[in-house]
Amino acid sequence: MGFDITKMRNIGISAHIDSGKTTLSERILFYSNKIHAIHEVRGKDGVGATMDHMELERERGITIQSAATQVTWKDYTLNLIDTPGHVDFTIEVERSLRVLDGAILVLCAVGGVQSQSITVDRQLKRYHVPRIAFINKCDRTGANPFKVKSQLREKLALNAVMVQIPIGLEDKLEGIVDLITMKAVYFDGDQGTELRYAEIPSHLKEDAEKHREELLDAISMFSDELAEKFLSGETIPEELIYAAVRTGTLAEQFVPVMLGSAYKNKGIQSLLDGVTRYLPDPTEVKNYALDLDKDEERLELKADEKLPTVALGFKLEDGQYGQLTYVRIYQGSLKKGDELYNTRARKRFKVGRLVRMHADNMEDITEGAPGDIVALFGIDCASGDTFCGGGNYAMTSMFVPEPVISLAVNPKDKKSADQMAKALNRFTKEDPTFQTYVDGESNETIIKGMGELHLEVYIERMRREYKCEVETGMPQVAYREAISQRADFNYTHKKQTGGAGQYGRVAGYIESWDGGDYEFVDNIKGGAIPNEFIPSCNKGFKEALKRGSLIGFPIVNVRCVINDGQYHPVDSSDIAFQMAAIGAFREAYPKAKPCILEPIMKVAVEGPTEFQGNIFASINQRRGIIAASTEDGTFSRIEAEVPLSEMFGYSTVLRSLTQGKAEFTMEFEKYGKVPVSISEALIKEYQEKRKSSK
Repeated sequence: MGFDITKMRNIGISAHIDSGKTTLSERILFYSNKIHAIHEVRGKDGVGATMDHMELERERGITIQSAATQVTWKDYTLNLIDTPGHVDFTIEVERSLRVLDGAILVLCAVGGVQSQSITVDRQLKRYHVPRIAFINKCDRTGANPFKVKSQLREKLALNAVMVQIPIGLEDKLEGIVDLITMKAVYFDGDQGTELRYAEIPSHLKEDAEKHREELLDAISMFSDELAEKFLSGETIPEELIYAAVRTGTLAEQFVPVMLGSAYKNKGIQSLLDGVTRYLPDPTEVKNYALDLDKDEERLELKADEKLPTVALGFKLEDGQYGQLTYVRIYQGSLKKGDELYNTRARKRFKVGRLVRMHADNMEDITEGAPGDIVALFGIDCASGDTFCGGGNYAMTSMFVPEPVISLAVNPKDKKSADQMAKALNRFTKEDPTFQTYVDGESNETIIKGMGELHLEVYIERMRREYKCEVETGMPQVAYREAISQRADFNYTHKKQTGGAGQYGRVAGYIESWDGGDYEFVDNIKGGAIPNEFIPSCNKGFKEALKRGSLIGFPIVNVRCVINDGQYHPVDSSDIAFQMAAIGAFREAYPKAKPCILEPIMKVAVEGPTEFQGNIFASINQRRGIIAASTEDGTFSRIEAEVPLSEMFGYSTVLRSLTQGKAEFTMEFEKYGKVPVSISEALIKEYQEKRKSSK
């Protein structure tokens, strides 16, 4: 086949909202000859960016779904995945990171390290993804890449070092100085396609020397040969520097910082060179699978096409021709007509049509190599499934956060009802953080997700893609119930009907527990409850936790301990002990001082300092607790913890308070106790709702 896997890079672009990820992707496509004209994200030409192919993304100018495309740069093949920046679409980011080998962390030269950059960086660290930092928007007023570099060091604890410095800044940005070759690089022509190398301008020579010294000092840790030459003052060959930077980057102990302006077409080609030079190829990344036949033993996968195939379906899309599954091949190869095994569904299937994606256009191919990202057609599977061509493996599962907000949706007519069912079925398959169920009491369809924007986008997509008109209820918060003190129980479940009855007695106590949602402890001595009925008690407690008596939400942070009981040789059964445990829990629950918990969000507001007072006031009115506020010249950033129930409609309020100049992001942090007055109102409302539904 002659495909050189070391010439392949799987990379993602991740960043805070509006740092220019999509604009950067657009430039990368242009310089690698994938597209022949540049379109802007909020373009006047009505085309919109190539990677934002959903109508909704073009209107809002944000990225919702990560798009995948393949480009060629020099003789390298790059699989590029553009990921969303909004925290509501966290799962899209998680999903993409799972299959990336390296990433470009894009930062704004003015905004620097913003709240979302911190979240993204945490995700990159969780999946051990090596990264290059690219400081974008150096042409904007107030751009200061050196400040951003020190923020990378302070806020993200990254060993970030400049490998380039700018020639001029703001509207005087002309090009960059490459500190490794010690040459100035200019990007000439209308679209920056002609690279011109020249001597470093005299006024920058001293700066360049100083920064090069810093760079060499930082990378001498990764190469003994380089360290020796550096100390003895010999000239250091460029190859040696490249190799040391690469070693440090792959070990996640060094982050090369590059800069430019995607919008002004400066610095992109050298960034692409950086990607091929410093980011890993699929053979340099360790990927593990769990062997399901050997009690989930970890097995290292090798990018070798002769070994049995192991691939991960990391993203689903329902296109006009049926379901499309994006697959990353870790080991072995994928050919048309191969038979593969889906380890979760335990089903075999044949590979029919195999395609390579470019945003939403596709080309048919006959086989995919190890390390490749391709797409399969018409396979029935869920997001995160592993496909094997031999052996029974599973790739480790992805981290899926719990939804925190729900909405009731009602279709307006019969036709919409059918369409809504189709849409919800598709969305829940594509996005594990979007869930739906029918409420047993009110018989309404409820959708749950990660935030207002998340649900808004899905409702809008139902209208557009499925022509389905729905009415939505008030947003509902995912409350929880908990107990605040220990309470004992001693409960006997007896039921006598003709023939065998049901009998079981369970005694013990419940107490609050911080280690998780629920723990079951068996302290039974001397066989008071036979071993075979212990799991039944556990099952009963789990059932009782599903719905608390205060407001009907699940109960969390409880430890249930059983230490005594009684059974009957004939009348005791699995179901009898389940019922006894449920009864025991309900007996103890009111005595354990139950309370209501609500989701507390970590909110970060960024805006001009002149509005700081207004922002503080708006957070205080919402029962928020301000954790930190930092001022940076004319810009300030406020971090607070605010209950989710108070955050509905906050974006509108914030806009009007700050003349549209501030923005905020929020993500779930923890569950916290609800104040007494609100708790009483919630309980009253729940009781009235139950009365009316009876």
